[in-house]
Amino acid sequence: MTFGYAVALLCLILVVLNFISIGLAMRRPRKTLLPAPADAPPVSIVRPVCGIDNFCEETLGSSFRLAYPSYEVIFCVARANDPVVPVVEKLIAAHPEVPARLIVGDENVSANPKLNNCVRGWDAARNDWIALADSNVLMPRDFVQRLLASWDATTGLVCSMPQGSHPKNIWAEFEIAFLNTYQSRWQYAAHGVGTGFAQGKVMFWRRDILDADGGIRALAAEIAEDAASTKLVRRAGLNVNLVDSPFQQPLGRRSFMDVWHRQIRWARMRRKTFPAYYLPEILAGNATPALVGAYAAELVGWNVPLTASLVLLSLWCSEAILAFANRWHFSWRMPFLFLLRDLMQPAIYLDAWLMDDFVWRGTAMSVREEEKPST
Repeated sequence: MTFGYAVALLCLILVVLNFISIGLAMRRPRKTLLPAPADAPPVSIVRPVCGIDNFCEETLGSSFRLAYPSYEVIFCVARANDPVVPVVEKLIAAHPEVPARLIVGDENVSANPKLNNCVRGWDAARNDWIALADSNVLMPRDFVQRLLASWDATTGLVCSMPQGSHPKNIWAEFEIAFLNTYQSRWQYAAHGVGTGFAQGKVMFWRRDILDADGGIRALAAEIAEDAASTKLVRRAGLNVNLVDSPFQQPLGRRSFMDVWHRQIRWARMRRKTFPAYYLPEILAGNATPALVGAYAAELVGWNVPLTASLVLLSLWCSEAILAFANRWHFSWRMPFLFLLRDLMQPAIYLDAWLMDDFVWRGTAMSVREEEKPST
């Protein structure tokens, strides 16, 4: 009986930790445009592009509508025949008031095609403040101001994870169930306790910090540029900070396999780059507290299905509260998608320990140790 109550206590601890993470992730979304500081430094925005994403014109076009006095936009593409090239050229021609250019051709410094695509853009940037922003990020008008607002004397890098938005089918909402109230929540929680991690969706650098440790090519030290960035910033004795609220990634339509492949890719890279942090990650999902609660109920003599259901419902309700508080997407389907996500998470966790290879945007990649490409 004593052991049963000990297991029940463990379940309670896991639930409380989830509640704490919810509290740490609560944001206050801005209702007004954040003004540019009086001494606003000029900023370069480097956007690697590859193929046609959902909402491509909207996300890339948002680069030209920033309410910031001095910035340039550098688009980088690996191949001149990429279908996104005419879209970028059209946007540049339509906004002559914004300094912008397209650089064609990458530099083979790593197995990471996105990093390879960013190198020449970084080298060409004219300014000391540089934002690396994925092509599918929808930039608010105060994009730069919000990045600068998160910078202080102890900062080495400011990041934003993706906030899933604009779903056009149920599987896009399924991806939101992973991105917003689960992954963003835990990243804010880690930041809240002083263990910030970089996220490659948006990374805002001061050039001298990265250049002091080898420049952008130093990010080839890891399969994921955000993992390499985290380690570089920590070596410098600085912190990774997060923006006040994540920038949107409009999703459009997704398939179940799109979501699955993205999640296993991210999990395999987390396991490879931060194995000690990845090891307890199984405890962060809702499945583990529910299973521990069910086991405790069996030992103590409580109603097993009712106990597990109450644990899940309490966790799902807290996620719903988080989504509404932060004005993130939420619909009546989300609780059912939370259940599917929670059932998948143990499989994703186990897969990451067993598998190394994945495909990203048509490029076969692996987290196994391999020789770096020659330059």
